[in-house]
Amino acid sequence: MPNLYRDPANPGRLALDLAFYGRLADPARRSRVLQHTIPPRSGWAWPVQAGQVCRLSTPEGAQVGDLNLWNLHNPRERFWASRTRQLQGAHVTTGARLWSCLPYLRPMVTLIADTLPTAPTPHGGRCHDLLGTRCDPYVYQLLDGRDLDVTCHNNLTRAVAPWHLTELDVHDVLNVFQVTGLDPVHGVYFMEASPAKRGDYLEFFAEQDLLCAFSACPSGDLSAWGWEPGSNVDRAWATCKPLGVEVYDVAPALLTGWRPPESPQVRPVGDAPVAG
Repeated sequence: MPNLYRDPANPGRLALDLAFYGRLADPARRSRVLQHTIPPRSGWAWPVQAGQVCRLSTPEGAQVGDLNLWNLHNPRERFWASRTRQLQGAHVTTGARLWSCLPYLRPMVTLIADTLPTAPTPHGGRCHDLLGTRCDPYVYQLLDGRDLDVTCHNNLTRAVAPWHLTELDVHDVLNVFQVTGLDPVHGVYFMEASPAKRGDYLEFFAEQDLLCAFSACPSGDLSAWGWEPGSNVDRAWATCKPLGVEVYDVAPALLTGWRPPESPQVRPVGDAPVAG
């Protein structure tokens, strides 16, 4: 048996109050305060306050989306995909948390509802991916010489510009509604068509004040994606659909006893090591 980085059956200090988060997922105990539709091949950024619930959805059917998160008041604190992958797994669903970068290392959101399948596909793929990252114009130019300005990197960059952030602030993503895995022979990343249906969603509870940005990927539902010679970008674009965003206030009584998580307290990193 390999040594797991973290044993899901024994969460220890990472254990969640599942009853608390389960109550937050009850649609009867919330009120919607924001609703927005992100058109195909574009992005959008919006704030979510600590204690609110946000729903990401596929209102017209399968469509992959790339999600970035920042602390609303301090964008240096942002989502850290690789540490989240180590703590939660390569794919996430209800009960997982998305963690922030150093020196903060605290939950940004907790996933509280997910209508997508969690079982692996016949090839071993799973949904809501942390293995890969956003598509970007540089990789398209590198691998097939194509100029493409509606990649998720472009879309996220344009989305956060009104918030005084730039391309340098865009970071590794959670690929929402995207099915991926690693080829068992070569260990190479693979993608499969999204299984999302009309009205499917992933919901999260904001553990801190957030700026969120979401891109509707130009590869659509990934059923027609490919780097192979002769691949036709129009074929992928025909699968593109909008994404939905909703934000909810929850009944105040549900938040009794909750407070935003704090960062681990450590000695200043640059200090001399403690003797002994």
